[in-house]
Amino acid sequence: MGDVLSTHLDDARRQHIAEKTGKILTEFLQFYEDQYGVALFNSMRHEIEGTGLPQAQLLWRKVPLDERIIFSGNLFQYQEDSKKWRNRFSLVPHNYGLVLYDNKVAYERQVPPRAVINSAGYKILTSVDQYLELVGSSLPGTTAKSGSAPILKCPTQFPLILWHPYARHYYFCMMTEAEQDKWQAVLQDCIRHCNNGIPEDSKVEGPAFTDAIRMYRQSKELYGTWEMLCGNEVQILSNLVMEELGPELKAELAPRLKGKPQERQRQWIQITDAVYRMVYEQAKARFEEVLAKVQQARPAMKAIIRTDMDQIITSKEHLASKIRAFILPKAEVCVRNHVQPYIPSILEALMVPTSQGFTEVRDVFFKEVTDMNLNVINEGGIDKLGEYMEKLSRLAFHPLKMHSCYEKMESLRLDGLQQRFDVSSTSVFKQRAQIHMREQMDNAVYTFETLLHQELGKGPTKEELCKSIQRVLERVLKKYDYDSSSVRKRFFREALLQISIPFLLKKLAPTCKSELPRFQELIFEDFARFILVENTYEEVVLQTVMKDILQAVKEAAVQRKHNLYRDSMVMHNSDPNLHLLAEGAPIDWSEEYSNSGGGGSPSPSPSPPEAATLSEKRRRAKQVVSVVQDEEAGMPFEAGPESPSPTSPDSVTEIRGLLAQGLRAESSPPASPLPNGALARESPQPEAAPEASSPPDSPLQHVLPGKAVDFGPPKPSDQETGEQVSSPSSHPALHTTTEDSAGVQTEF
Repeated sequence: MGDVLSTHLDDARRQHIAEKTGKILTEFLQFYEDQYGVALFNSMRHEIEGTGLPQAQLLWRKVPLDERIIFSGNLFQYQEDSKKWRNRFSLVPHNYGLVLYDNKVAYERQVPPRAVINSAGYKILTSVDQYLELVGSSLPGTTAKSGSAPILKCPTQFPLILWHPYARHYYFCMMTEAEQDKWQAVLQDCIRHCNNGIPEDSKVEGPAFTDAIRMYRQSKELYGTWEMLCGNEVQILSNLVMEELGPELKAELAPRLKGKPQERQRQWIQITDAVYRMVYEQAKARFEEVLAKVQQARPAMKAIIRTDMDQIITSKEHLASKIRAFILPKAEVCVRNHVQPYIPSILEALMVPTSQGFTEVRDVFFKEVTDMNLNVINEGGIDKLGEYMEKLSRLAFHPLKMHSCYEKMESLRLDGLQQRFDVSSTSVFKQRAQIHMREQMDNAVYTFETLLHQELGKGPTKEELCKSIQRVLERVLKKYDYDSSSVRKRFFREALLQISIPFLLKKLAPTCKSELPRFQELIFEDFARFILVENTYEEVVLQTVMKDILQAVKEAAVQRKHNLYRDSMVMHNSDPNLHLLAEGAPIDWSEEYSNSGGGGSPSPSPSPPEAATLSEKRRRAKQVVSVVQDEEAGMPFEAGPESPSPTSPDSVTEIRGLLAQGLRAESSPPASPLPNGALARESPQPEAAPEASSPPDSPLQHVLPGKAVDFGPPKPSDQETGEQVSSPSSHPALHTTTEDSAGVQTEF
């Protein structure tokens, strides 16, 4: 590898790459500085004027579930230096950086890991043929002849390959298809999380960066969605540089590569990875420098905005009116002829898989809570509640249980529309919807936790506990239906804008863009940092198509398509004090409701010295909270019988029966079926009643929030999740740092 890099990336070549990178970064960072002032003004204006969005009914978790191990297990990794496959112990911590150790002993002894992989921008490939096709297309003229040895041989039929257009590739394999499916779900979760690398709560830096990326690419005549807008700011910036630098390097270096096609492919992968690392380090230094500069100027800009907010708004509205008068006739014709006819078909293509995914979230949540209810009744009442609630609290971050929700989005197709609207890939919409699904699942779980914890303060008996769980579940499902509708409608509007606006800007550019500089004189010099002609022009274009998009989404809601609520639908009397409950400390179910507690009361732990308590909490957080455990007892390449996992009820009728029988078996005299008439329900609304139902294709369509539920004959389930919780000593503290996992990848 060293010979390849020293030959093709000598000092002169590296200097040229650094200069080219510096030029691209300088040009982009000027866009970023310009957009920073606009984003700061928009953020402060938003704080004053508010959003007007419907208030969410579900609570959101203010303290995230940090220091959790999402997944751990063994897999085989191909070592490029030795050209051998090695068994690796792998785990995914809460930051979703894949950590690889030599073995589990090395992990337990706190030996530094072999690698920490940030998977932003990667794709998962499940066959060597897929990989060879991508590698061949990345370097034309290197397709291997039939019968020749490929660049990679896998010892099993179940590979998983992490492919990146610029960075190093990673090769793994498993023994069975079930293991491959499991690891694919886990790694896809890592990619989904890492791709969403710009924090959601970044109200200034985040919008300024993404707007600067869009403006920069539009200045290069690149419109439409960009597939490599993934990762943190430095990763995205590195991708931006490589988008320009890559073709130039390929043209210069590809003819100089020697050897067989497979060898030239290996050399090219090594070269692009080395260049990507160089670009990454340079981009990181430059971006941090400019970020510090704008943040230093931020207090002075905020002072000006506070003082002159009204004048800035007036000046911007005056500019917008002049631009609108100039472009409106052209924009309206363009919208009417090229966008408006296609909005309904785009919306329908988005609504079907998205709504199916959110319905699956609802179904999974219902089933997990109901299974928990069965197991609490069957295994000792409130004494088991802490254990099961600990598992339930992490449901949204369980890659396997959430997989059935996420996979609904994989059917998203914009056939015939992608080329028309220059949508390079639908992955950006798929991943955004999947992130919304995870957030809504966690909000539902957290709201359920909070309401149930309040009920437990009343000291319920086992029978009362069952009824309380069912009552809280129905309340949460009703809130979920409302929030799910609001989130999906917002997602549809944003996706339609994301598809149509770049298309309109590209269509209007030949006749409008050259005329924009003359509007600059309408902006006062003192306000030039907060008002940009280009941004105002885009806002005017957005307004021309926004009314058609809003109307299309509104009509879908009025027709009650996919269980969408109308905009006029408002939930009244829905727990006005609920949000006050979320202000308390996070609930520690394992501490409050452990197995050792008796009589249904919380069992506080003894009070050791403070240092010991902190150490114990940290150890337990690192060890017991593994969300997913391998169900198979054997390691890869180890023979061992597979025991069938206990079945759990799938149909609503079965679940009802199980609950009812569990109550009758545990209580004397036998308890009657859950009397829903006794449940404290939210006040029904005339308009909400028909819309609170589940979609027709949902298996829960006859279990409505606030409706009576009868439970028939049961058969208790002895397991809630099909997973096992490790003992407190099974995992030591994970010694990885944010810096280790925030970069491209770190090799040790």
